[in-house]
Formats: sequence, structure tokens, C-alpha cells
Amino acid sequence: MISKCKLTGCAAGLALLAIATTASAQQSGWKYEATFYLFMPETETSIETPRGTVEGTLSFSDALENLDFAFMGAFAATNGQWSVLFDYNYTNLSFGNTLGGPAGGSLETSVKTQFATAMLGYRVRQNPSAVVDLAAGLRWYSTDTGFTLTPGMAPVQNFGADESWVDPVVGLRARFDLSSRWSSTAYLDYGGFRSGSQTWQVLVTADYALNDRWLLRGGYRYISFDHDINGSEYEFSQSGPMIGATYRF
Repeated sequence: MISKCKLTGCAAGLALLAIATTASAQQSGWKYEATFYLFMPETETSIETPRGTVEGTLSFSDALENLDFAFMGAFAATNGQWSVLFDYNYTNLSFGNTLGGPAGGSLETSVKTQFATAMLGYRVRQNPSAVVDLAAGLRWYSTDTGFTLTPGMAPVQNFGADESWVDPVVGLRARFDLSSRWSSTAYLDYGGFRSGSQTWQVLVTADYALNDRWLLRGGYRYISFDHDINGSEYEFSQSGPMIGATYRF
């Protein structure tokens, strides 16, 4: 599990990186962006079992109450038409659902997920008000998910998924200048390209420039994973609003 000390160390490391590389960035032509954000999604996860599909759902309104720990950050570097993008997300959630039907019962779900996306982008269109980049790369996903099913008076049943994998991903990113301070970013990607594994993501944000260095962002994100784990279909998706701050150097 990632500790608060590790989170603090990561933040401090990015801050030192920003200070140490500002001068070299100005000389080399590279421009960098470091983003910390809060993703507040509805979470849905499921896995096939011999007794049928077990599903756990956490609504957006309950997300913060059931959040045990999370860290989310992104980094981007651009030089001319080329860019490098990296995004990392860690979430630890525990929540319960009431089962329907006359027998009643409950389902307790524990979800620890990590996913990271690394992309290389190339600018295919640029004008004074918009830029468009095509990108390709890899997405790594790791989960330790547990389900505890209590179906009424029946015995307690436990199911789980503890697995990690990597999918190739292709994407498209567009940025639009709306005014001197306001802009918008749209991002779409898809990955997997093989039987038993796929992932896709949509991200749309409105961005406000406080000054030349700091940018505030708010928007909506949807990300989905579908993977075959030992012959059982595992699904995980998150969708909801996000807010963040970007430091440019």
C-alpha cells in the first residue's frame, strides 16, 4: 500500500524536478507540465464466478466517504511537434451494496487499483487557436479486488481478482484556446487490440490560466478496463468530475 510518506515524497520529488530542470528546459526547447488532480468518480467493478457475475458499485456521492487513500498525477513534456505524456492513478476503496430479492443480503467490496499510461505524441495540426496531437504508448493496470458476498442466510462467499497487465494504447488530444485565459482540452484513447483485454478513456476539461506558470483545470473523465483473468471476465470503470492544478516550466 502507498503510504502518506510516499505521497509526500513524490510531491517533493516533482517540485525538486521542476526547479532543477527549468533552466535546462529554457535552453533545450523542452516545455514541461506537472499536474496534480482529484478524480471523484462513480466506480463499477465486476468479475465472473462459478455462481454468476458479482458486481460492486460505488456512487459518486459516496466516493469521498468510502475512499481509503488515493494519489493522482500527470506529467507532460513538449518539444516542437513531439510530446511525452505520463499519467498515474492509485485508488484504495472499500464499500458495500445491499442485495435485492426476498433473501436480501449484502456485498462488501474492496478495490485497490493502480494504472499508469505512458504515451509518445506527434502534433498533426496547429493553428493560432487549436492544436491536435496523435499519440501511442502503453497502459499498465494492476488490481487487488475482493468481494465478500453474504446472500441472506446462506454461507459467506469470497471472490477476488489479483492481477496486472499491460495494453498498447493509441490516442488523440486536442487543445483549444477560447480566450486569453480560458482554454479547453479533449482527450480520447483506446487500447488492448487483443482478445480478452481492452481499455478506453475520455477526458474533457476547461482550463483557466492564473498566470504563465499555473493553470487550474476542471472537467469530466471516464476510464474503463475489461480483461480476462484465468478465464473469468473482469471489468472496472470509473466516471465522474475531476479538478486539478498544473504547473508549467
